[in-house]
Amino acid sequence: MENFLISVVTVCFNSERTISRTIESVLNQSYPIYEYLIVDGRSSDKTMDIVKEFEPLFNGKMKVISEADNGIYDAMNKGILMAKGKLIGILNSDDWYEPDTLENAYKHYTGNQYEVVYGMMKNYIEGKLYQIYMINHEFLFKAMITHPTCFVSLETYKDIGIYDVSYRSSADYDLFLKFYYDKRVKFTPVYKVMANFSLGGISSSTICGIENNKILLKYKIINKLTYEKNKVKYWLKNIFNV
Repeated sequence: MENFLISVVTVCFNSERTISRTIESVLNQSYPIYEYLIVDGRSSDKTMDIVKEFEPLFNGKMKVISEADNGIYDAMNKGILMAKGKLIGILNSDDWYEPDTLENAYKHYTGNQYEVVYGMMKNYIEGKLYQIYMINHEFLFKAMITHPTCFVSLETYKDIGIYDVSYRSSADYDLFLKFYYDKRVKFTPVYKVMANFSLGGISSSTICGIENNKILLKYKIINKLTYEKNKVKYWLKNIFNV
């Protein structure tokens, strides 16, 4: 455990309703060697007041910036570029970790220069547990793995890439497919719940489907004909909500 620093990045914007739970889940980690980076998009509600209340409890482990950004993935990239940990986890401001999440990331990391450690996730709808699930990385061509559980080695981000800010909803899927098709990257599954996620955000929207369709074509997972068919389907869904 000695000197193995893990970075956790939370991006937020007007998150006063949920950010306390997110921060507390990091504060209560069983693994003690971490830094916590809060990247705020210049919130206009009480988000930053809440962050400042928690800051002294971290005894110097928390670092905060609050400035305008170009969306959620731009904020994630800022956090990654600030991070000094050997592994980096990204925890959005309406999600939360299990108490042993960082410990499990540390224990299961195999030491590869380029590695993604990821686990199981609980999904909630209106505060009620909906499902516990995990998608194996071998099926990334079908669906994104559980992003809030992912811990990516710093070298992976540095050498292979960070989030493409041209995407509004699916830059994580684009980037992790890039990792997957780069044969240097090792994916290490952890068969334990590592994060909790509230369903209903932008990742479940029509925008996500449209962007995923472009990504699947980009990586030649689907052909042009399938892409065009999907494009029409999402266009109709967007217009008529069908």
